[in-house]
Order: sequence, then C-alpha cells, then structure tokens
Amino acid sequence: MSHRPAMSSRLCGAMLGAGWHGLSTLLAPALRLNLRRRLARGRESLTSLPQRRGLTSRSRPPGLLVWLHAASVGETVALLPVVEQLLGASPALHVLVTTGTVTGNDILHDRLPAMAGQERVITQFAPLDVPRWGARFLDHWRPDVGALVESELWPNLIAACHARHMPLALLNGRMSDRSLASWRRAACLLARMLSTFAWVMARSAEDAARLQHGGATRIDLIADLKDAAPPLPHDPAALAELRSLLAGRPVWVAASTHAGEDATIIAASTLVRQVVPDALTILIPRHPERGADIAARASAPRRALGQTPAAQDGLWICDTLGEMGLFLALGAPVLMGNSLPGCAGGGHNPLEPARAACPVASGPRIGNFRQAYARMEDGVQFVETAPDIAQWLIPLLQSPEACHRAGARARRHALPDSSLARNIAQALLALGPR
Repeated sequence: MSHRPAMSSRLCGAMLGAGWHGLSTLLAPALRLNLRRRLARGRESLTSLPQRRGLTSRSRPPGLLVWLHAASVGETVALLPVVEQLLGASPALHVLVTTGTVTGNDILHDRLPAMAGQERVITQFAPLDVPRWGARFLDHWRPDVGALVESELWPNLIAACHARHMPLALLNGRMSDRSLASWRRAACLLARMLSTFAWVMARSAEDAARLQHGGATRIDLIADLKDAAPPLPHDPAALAELRSLLAGRPVWVAASTHAGEDATIIAASTLVRQVVPDALTILIPRHPERGADIAARASAPRRALGQTPAAQDGLWICDTLGEMGLFLALGAPVLMGNSLPGCAGGGHNPLEPARAACPVASGPRIGNFRQAYARMEDGVQFVETAPDIAQWLIPLLQSPEACHRAGARARRHALPDSSLARNIAQALLALGPR
C-alpha cells in the first residue's frame, strides 16, 4: 500500500510526459513557422534556424564532450568560469555550449577568444523541445555529461537524455514560488524531470527547498553560479574613447532597464540636471530593440545609430549588445533595472556593477536576486521613485570622492568566489566516464 502514491505519481508523470511528447510533435510545423517570424524580428539568425531543429554542419570532436546549456546572456556569462575550468582539466576535453537566444550566442563569441583553450569550445543554439529535434541533437553530439542552467526544464529533452543514460546536472537550479505554483497542475511531470538529474546545484537555500518539494533528490551544493563570475570585460581602447567623448561630465547608468521603468528614469534624469546641469544619464535597455521607442519618447541620441550626446543632451540611449562591461568600467553610479514599480520585476545581478567598483542602487522588486542583494548588505541603496533616485545620485555626482568610496564599499561585498567554478567543473567530470 505504501508504494501506491509513488507508483501513481510515476504513472501520472509518464502520462503527462507522453502527452507533451505528442503535443510538441504536432506543434512542430507551427514552431518552424514561428522561428521564421522570429528571424524577421531579429530574435533568431540564419545560423540558429537549423540548429533549433537539431541540425548542424559541425562534426562531433573525438574524446570526452561536456554539454552546457544556458538560456540567455546572464546565464551564459555565469557559465564562462566553469567552461574555463573544464578546459583546464584535460587538453583532450571539448565543451559544447548551447544558448537559447541570439544575444546569448553573441556574448559567447565575444568572450571566448580571450579564454585559453577556446578552440575546444563548440557553440550552438539549443534545439526546441520537439522530440525529433532533440533526439537529432543528442544523437549527433553524444555528450558524455550534460548540464542545464537555472530553470531550463524541457520535458522531451530531459527524457531523451535519460533514455540515452546520459548523466544530466542542473546548475544554479532556480525555482520561484510563482514557478512552483505554475507547475501545480503538472506536479508529477515536474517530479519526473527533477528526479532525473544526477546532480543538482541549487542557487539558494530557498530554491533548494522548492526544488526538493518539486521532486529533486540529489541537491549536493547550494551556491550562486554568478558568485564565481569575474568583472565584465571591456576594451581599454574603447574605454579611453568613451572617456574622451564624455569629456569629464558627471555620468550615471540605468542598466538593463525594462518596459515600465523608462518614465521614472527619464524623470530622475530631469531632476538631477536641475542640480547638476551637465549630468548625463546612460540608459541601457535590457532588450536593445526597445532603444528606438525610448529615444523617440525622450528625444535622445542612440548609440546603436552611432549617435553621441551633445552638451545639451541629458540622456543617451545605449542600445547596443555586449557593451555593459564598457559602461560599468566608468565606475559611475548604476541603477539596476527590472526592479522599479511599474515593470515586470525580479531585478538583475547587482554583483556585476559592484565588481566594477560602481555605487549601486535598485528598486524594491528583486525577487530573482534576493541572495545577491542580501550579500551586498550596505553596498546597495534601494529607491522607488524619481525623487528617490535623484536624492541618491546628486551627492555622488557632485563629489567624485563620495562616488569612489561608495563604489569601493560595493566592491568589497562582491569579490568573486574563485573556488566555486572549480568545484562545479569537478562535480560534472565526476558524473562522466571514468
């Protein structure tokens, strides 16, 4: 009798898995059409389209192959120290890194050339969760070990890995209260997936508890992968050019902003300039395609068009890709986006500006990064309104010394954990063939 609930749950999970298998197979033609629509909107590339269906022109290299998959930019950047540690473990080892977005793939191509052993890294776009496409991907690459990052839970792909007896890990496992609640109607499918992982690293104790509640059974490490990330890179020549362009103007950065925050940031910029007339706001939208709309509403120049701010401009829209490290290298005050009232919320990683010795502020909506913000302690200022932002900024823009002290305080809370990436790489290799 005691085995019946477990058997019932397994049967339920198998039935839902079979249902998703059938539904996604039927949806394959519509997904192909959607890929072409995304291509037209710049959300896919000509390279990504066949790879989304598991097709590739690359050959599998001989020897041990570790596959790592990240959804987008933040997860991809966080993986890089692990990639570096894996490459250093053996000169015969290759790493296959897949991403779910064009921006994530672009970041890989920007960052890998500086990494020792980068010629042993293969970059691809991940297949969509259509059984035939995932099977094609796995049968071609035949990874010895795989790892998915954060919340990349795809039933067909995970089941296909399990069917091929491929050890699969979940890195930086993340499960919010909202996500767990959304799985309520398919809890047995979630349990089926989570129980498949040979090793789980949870991002926080709260995430670990939710993942365990959802069905994960092998949670052996609780840490945030982003704690291992070094400061974002930048080109020193580009930084010198940027400093020359700014000509000593007081500058602050609104980083990774989302829809619903722009009006507050623009209003804060206006308030700041009433006290610091030559102050410049550098607004960096999380999604560069929003740049045109923001610039039109604010009558501001756009970096994506090669436009630079004139003396009378108080706002500059920097809607380019892969330049966050360049702007953080200015050491200017940084307001982290996706955190102010009016946007979807969840926050962004405050450790990135802190590691560049920037004073850091954020709105209150930081549910996705509670652990990182807790680590920052007094190294971050919380704001909600345009007057709050202006009140925080004005003393920093008026006093380079105060700005430097605040940036140094933030940096002390954000130094990378150099051992974490090494421990993760060792755990992944331990899952593979001996």
